[in-house]
Amino acid sequence: MKVERELSLRAVLTGLVLGIVLTPSNVYAGLKIGWSFNMSIIALLIGFSFWQGLASRSRSCPAWTIHESNINQTVASAAASIISGGLVAPIPAYTLLTGEQLQAGPMMAWVFSVSFLGIWIAWYLRPSLIADNNLKFPEGMATLETMTHIYNHGQEAMRRLWVLIGAAVFSGLVKAVDTFYWAFPRWSPTAHLERLTFTFDPSLLLVGFGGIIGLRVGLTLLLGAALTWGGIAPWLLAQGLVELPPGSEGPQFAVLVEWLLWPGVTIMVISTLASLALRIVQVRNVGKSASTGTSVVWQRPKLGPLAGLAVAIGLIVTLQAALFGINWLMALLTIPLALCLAAVAARVVGATGIPPIGAIGQLSQLGFGIVAPGQVPINLMSANTAGGAAGQCTDLMNDFKVGHAIGATPAKQVIAQCLGIAIGSVVGVLVYQTLIPDPQTMLLTEEWPAPAVATWKAVAQTLTSGLDSLSTSIRWAMLIAAVVGLVLGILDACAKARLARYLPSAAALGLAFILPASISLMMALGAILTWAASLRWRSLTERFAIAAAAGLIAGESITGIGASLWQLLQNL
Repeated sequence: MKVERELSLRAVLTGLVLGIVLTPSNVYAGLKIGWSFNMSIIALLIGFSFWQGLASRSRSCPAWTIHESNINQTVASAAASIISGGLVAPIPAYTLLTGEQLQAGPMMAWVFSVSFLGIWIAWYLRPSLIADNNLKFPEGMATLETMTHIYNHGQEAMRRLWVLIGAAVFSGLVKAVDTFYWAFPRWSPTAHLERLTFTFDPSLLLVGFGGIIGLRVGLTLLLGAALTWGGIAPWLLAQGLVELPPGSEGPQFAVLVEWLLWPGVTIMVISTLASLALRIVQVRNVGKSASTGTSVVWQRPKLGPLAGLAVAIGLIVTLQAALFGINWLMALLTIPLALCLAAVAARVVGATGIPPIGAIGQLSQLGFGIVAPGQVPINLMSANTAGGAAGQCTDLMNDFKVGHAIGATPAKQVIAQCLGIAIGSVVGVLVYQTLIPDPQTMLLTEEWPAPAVATWKAVAQTLTSGLDSLSTSIRWAMLIAAVVGLVLGILDACAKARLARYLPSAAALGLAFILPASISLMMALGAILTWAASLRWRSLTERFAIAAAAGLIAGESITGIGASLWQLLQNL
């Protein structure tokens, strides 16, 4: 029996190179809009097109096997998902609240350690969750479907890749022209609308994300922008609840968002926690009714994986104490919480395809707010342990699902995942520090809204200082937002798929409070254009929309990072 190449040098190196290229896009997008993009399918297309194209031209180059494709996408997606380790949420929030900025080395070690823990949690969950036929892992299945399709129709991969490259080049050129040669005007119909952030933002990255998020989320962002910046913000100014600096001109995002972020964060946190709770109940009920023939939850410990888990725990506890001054016992308490919440996240992703990383983080913050009230480092960085572990655990579980379907070796996938987070930690931290050298002045601004940072910061502030530290108007707004978030979260978890399409997205509605209206409008435009294209050219849109959108995102983000690096070098 012929054994296919799997953990080959070229598969690993291809994944590492793609991880280096793709990770910056997620860091950039996370700081801009608080969302990231799964890079598995993009890595598949690029790796297959390059190596299979080379094999067709040279007899000395062996064919690119499906198992090598799986290793390549595992490494690349692990690297790109490193932002779940805290780079665009708790770490910047910690700096904003404490004034302490981690150096590059310690930050890399921290991000790696929480992600490393998630890998070993996934390893021990794999036997029970992958064997459960009721857990479909939709994101993993989408990767598998793409993988099998391109191996059956090789030319299709090349076509999608050319679309991706063309979109990336075009998006990068637009960003370069806007940055270096001729700044496109941020046009607004009136000075009043400009003050409320209703301006034209020539960002193809936002259009690309709009094409990915779909019509429901795009229209919710449009509705949220109209409600927040077109309705609530003018009312705040008229009532004197928010006062603008004398003689202020242009968009006043930074001033207005100090009030608006509170109801926005409340909607997102309450809706995601409510939805998560109901989905856990649903998943438990599915598990009880399933006849998988096994009740095993954890795999019997073996020396290698057990050592990996022990190293991960030792790293996290040591770094919490050394970097953030967290008590050893409190640091140890984060481990069982991370194990439990990562397992919950893995089951939810298996059933719904939606990674509840934000909800896991906020749930951890609430837990540590009760156990250690008033302690910002514990509230943020201990909760970061659970969120980071859950993020990497869910990413690897999707890869395990793909590997199980094609007969891959799980241990080799774990090695690939470890290599991915190692390179992702280095690249992600360097990109973050290049883009945001001064978080306290650069973040939560119109250029870098960083909604995930605003969410973690707001929750930590509330749990540390209490609601009494907020104005009466903000407290009333949070109460109303909590009711709205609760209703939307329940509907999101319980509504039939046919009805859910017509419900507003709670996450997008809350996000519209924290993003400038210009960003929401451009993302809505991308969603509407993609939907309109699907009505006229359904087959073409299904084949090429994601590739084109990914190209727009990658082109602008990579060029934007290059521009930031150039400006940094100029200032030295």
